[in-house]
Amino acid sequence: MRRKLVVGNWKMNGSRTSNAVLLSEIVAGLAASGAASAVCVPAPYLAQCQAQLAGTALGWGAQDVSAHASGAYTGEISAAMLQDFGCGYVVIGHSERRAYHGESDAQVAAKTVAALAAGITPIVCIGETLAQREAGQTNAVVAQQLGAVLAAISADDVAKLVLAYEPVWAIGTGKTATPQMAQDVHQVLRAQLVAKNAVAAAGVQILYGGSMKPENAKELMAMPDIDGGLIGGAALKAADFLAIIHAAD
Repeated sequence: MRRKLVVGNWKMNGSRTSNAVLLSEIVAGLAASGAASAVCVPAPYLAQCQAQLAGTALGWGAQDVSAHASGAYTGEISAAMLQDFGCGYVVIGHSERRAYHGESDAQVAAKTVAALAAGITPIVCIGETLAQREAGQTNAVVAQQLGAVLAAISADDVAKLVLAYEPVWAIGTGKTATPQMAQDVHQVLRAQLVAKNAVAAAGVQILYGGSMKPENAKELMAMPDIDGGLIGGAALKAADFLAIIHAAD
């Protein structure tokens, strides 16, 4: 059995004051949850997470990482720097990074390699746009995105991945893939992992990242290949985030 994992992606939100309240409320509500959970926060708040969350059940991580180890890359943050702040996770290739920053499949693969080398779990995001879905290209698009990552890593490293399927058309739009629509894509991704390393593939958590909310979390996570969620807006409200975590139990 794969343990469920619920990760909050705060995106570009938060302040020191509001974070302190939100984190304390989440930690207080986590008691006895069987699911793993974490928050991926803006880089300036990693030190705050490390200070406030060390020794708790709530993990923390970043929203991006450089493919480079160090050097003249203004504005970039290396995997070693994330290590310094105790990050357990890093989101890589989020649809917003792909769309607004032009991140390519090759860059996503290189960043994944950098995270793995630092012992940080990459949450590799994969998903199609509305135009691609309507053109019947969903499976081809996600296969290409995941294929670039799998080509860059060893078979042994498959076990160290977390995937997040985020149908781009369902993020922040209020639209959600039906549980069966999501399961169909998760199944395609699992099969691709199996082709690289069948044993490891059975243990890889594949999260759903398309507007998971307290109202639909249980139904989505009941699907055989949906192992949790990458949560956007609902992760900024302790009650909603906790409801999703408890729906995973």
